[in-house]
Amino acid sequence: MRSFTWMLLASATALVGARPMPDNDNDRDGDDYQYDLDSTKWAPPVRNYYESIGKKVAVIRDLPSFPNPPPCDLSKAVMPTAPTPLPPPGPGLKLAHVVIGRGTQNYTCANNSATTKPVAVGAVANLYNVSCLAATSPDALTYLSSSSLEYDVPSKDSQRMAPAQVFMSGHHYFLESTPTFDVTTKRGSYGYLQCKKDASSPPPADSVKGQHGEGYGSVPWLKLSDAGGSNIFKEVYRLNTAGGNPPPSCENQPKTFEIQYAAE
Repeated sequence: MRSFTWMLLASATALVGARPMPDNDNDRDGDDYQYDLDSTKWAPPVRNYYESIGKKVAVIRDLPSFPNPPPCDLSKAVMPTAPTPLPPPGPGLKLAHVVIGRGTQNYTCANNSATTKPVAVGAVANLYNVSCLAATSPDALTYLSSSSLEYDVPSKDSQRMAPAQVFMSGHHYFLESTPTFDVTTKRGSYGYLQCKKDASSPPPADSVKGQHGEGYGSVPWLKLSDAGGSNIFKEVYRLNTAGGNPPPSCENQPKTFEIQYAAE
């Protein structure tokens, strides 16, 4: 059976094609973590994420299988419904990998006139594996794009993404004008997708404006499909987006600039 993916980019964006890579790991190097233990400083998206995780933990503790973790079964994952529904996955595809994409949407300005609009020239993001979270705690996953936007992008590939403390599983970038998802790290190679846009939806009206609640809104939700040259993955969804939109004009903007975003 062929596979598809979605990621919470996130953005949120999703990938399909291979077995999920566990979110946890035996690596406990202290400098691999990002911590913020002072709950009084948590922004609302971060608080929502931890509250959702807390509710899930309370349920798990009452299960007969406790303290064993629930199985990482991606058939239990539920794809969020876009405000303008996106087309379903293609025939014969199954979910293979779920990530949070955390990085920047990139723009250029021909000049700094108030009548000139920024032009999108791609995106760059690290992809963090949340496959097991999608399978076991979809409610918490809903908050992860917006909560991860409250933290800086980890500076090292070995560093876990806050607040979920999950490992990187690949990178998103553009090859010329082609969106590319390279889901490969030293922990494993899970697939590669060069894709084209099939459909889009505006984000929900209550999507976060940007990092720390300041910005110009969230980028659209997308469905993308194989444009040729891909391996394993056939489709990807960008869902639960947070931030990434440019200002309405190029006034007072440099020729090139970046806007922080996250997506599933």
